[in-house]
Amino acid sequence: MRLRVRPVRRLAGEASVPGDKSISHRAALFGAIAEGLTEVQGFLEAEDCLRSLTAVEALGAEVTHKGPGHYRIAGVGLDGLREAPDVIDCGNSGTTARLLIGLVAGRPFWTFLTGDASLRSRPMKRVAEPLSRMGATIVGRADGTRLPLAIRGAAALRALTYELPVASAQVKSAVLLAGLSADGPVSVVEPAASRDHTERMLRQFGARLEVAGPTVTIRQGALTAGAVTVPGDISSAAFLLVAGLLVPDARVSVAGVGLNPTRTGILEVLQAMQARLRVVAEPPGEGEPLGTVTVETSALEPASVGGALVPRLIDEVPVLVVAAALARGRSEIRDAGELRVKESDRIAALARELSRMGARLEERPDGLLVEGGARLRGATVQSGGDHRVAMALAVAGLVADGETVIEDADCIATSFPRFAATLNALAGGEAVSAEA
Repeated sequence: MRLRVRPVRRLAGEASVPGDKSISHRAALFGAIAEGLTEVQGFLEAEDCLRSLTAVEALGAEVTHKGPGHYRIAGVGLDGLREAPDVIDCGNSGTTARLLIGLVAGRPFWTFLTGDASLRSRPMKRVAEPLSRMGATIVGRADGTRLPLAIRGAAALRALTYELPVASAQVKSAVLLAGLSADGPVSVVEPAASRDHTERMLRQFGARLEVAGPTVTIRQGALTAGAVTVPGDISSAAFLLVAGLLVPDARVSVAGVGLNPTRTGILEVLQAMQARLRVVAEPPGEGEPLGTVTVETSALEPASVGGALVPRLIDEVPVLVVAAALARGRSEIRDAGELRVKESDRIAALARELSRMGARLEERPDGLLVEGGARLRGATVQSGGDHRVAMALAVAGLVADGETVIEDADCIATSFPRFAATLNALAGGEAVSAEA
C-alpha cells in the first residue's frame, strides 16, 4: 500500500489515539501468567499487540474479545503455561519476541519463536545473554542472537544482578519476568531510566518488586489478575502534535493520552523548542497517568537531545526530526544509536528520505545533525516497512510543496491503524489517501 499526502493549510479539532502499544503488550503477557481474570480496556488492536494475544493463547491462556479494545484474559499462572503446539510467529513485534523469551525462560519446556524478515534481522543477544546466565537454554541463528530461536526453560532459574549496557525497557522486562521463576532475587541496573510500564503493572499484579535508584529487583512469586485500562499512546499522539505545530493554521488536542514521566520526553523537548503546548493532567488514579495535550501552530527553536533524555523519547525521534527540519536553527540528536536496530535503521532512513524532500541532515553514528529552516518539497519516499518512519514522512508531507507519496505504508497498521482517517478528520478533507 502507498499513501498520498497533500499539503494542508489547517488542522483543527480533538483527536484520540489508539491504546498504548507498550502497555497493551504487557497486559496480554502479564494477564496470561496471573492467576484469575484480567480485564483489559483500551487494548491496541493493531498487528503487533495482537501477536502477543495469539502467543499467550498458544501457551495456554484463554483470551476472549468482549468488545472494541476490551479483552478478558483467563490467566493460568506461571505453572499453568504449557508448551506451544507450534512455532510462535511474532510478526514484526520485537516486544512480543523479547518479553516472551523472558516469560518462558523459567518454564521447563521448549518454545520456538520466529518473526518476519525485519524482526529476524533484529538483535536478540541482549535478551539471550542475561537469561542464559540465569540457566535458560537459547539456541538459534547467528549463535542464538537472531530469530528463529528455540528456548528451553529451566525449572528453577538462578538469581542474577545484571547491569544493562544500554537502557532498554524490553531487556529489563524480559529479565524481570524471568525473575518470577528464579531461586533468589533478580536485579536489573539501568544506565538511564527507561519506560517503567513493566514495574507499574507488576506491582499492580502483586509482584514482590523493589526500585532503588537505577536498580529494579524482583523475587519469585505469583501474580494476581486485575483490571488494566490502557491510555492513549503518546508515541502515536506525537505525530498529531507535531503536525499541529507545523501546519500554518492549526490547533489540535489529543485526549486520554498517557503521561507516564518515563515517556514524556517528547513533550519536554517540544516545550524547550518554544512550542505552544499545554498539558492538562487528569486526577491521579490507580493506573497510568493520563491527560489532554493541546498544541497550536508555533515557530520552533532548535533542540539538542542526548543522554538520559533519549530513552524517554526514543520512538518519537522520527517525528522530532521533522520538527527540527522546520525549526529556526541547527538541532542535534545524539546518543541514539539504538535507532539503528529498530524496525529499520531509522537514522539512515530519516537522513535518506527526508533529504529527498529537501531537508538538510547529516547522518552520524549515533544520531543526526539537522539544519532547520528547510522548505520541504513533495517526493516519492520509502518507509522501509517502518511504521514510525512512514508516519513521520506523512507529517512532513502535510507541510511540503506538492504531493508526497509514501511507499510500503501498510506498516502503519502496526501501531496506528486509523492514522490517515484521523489526519483527514483534523484537516476537514482528504489530506491523506491510501491506494494499493
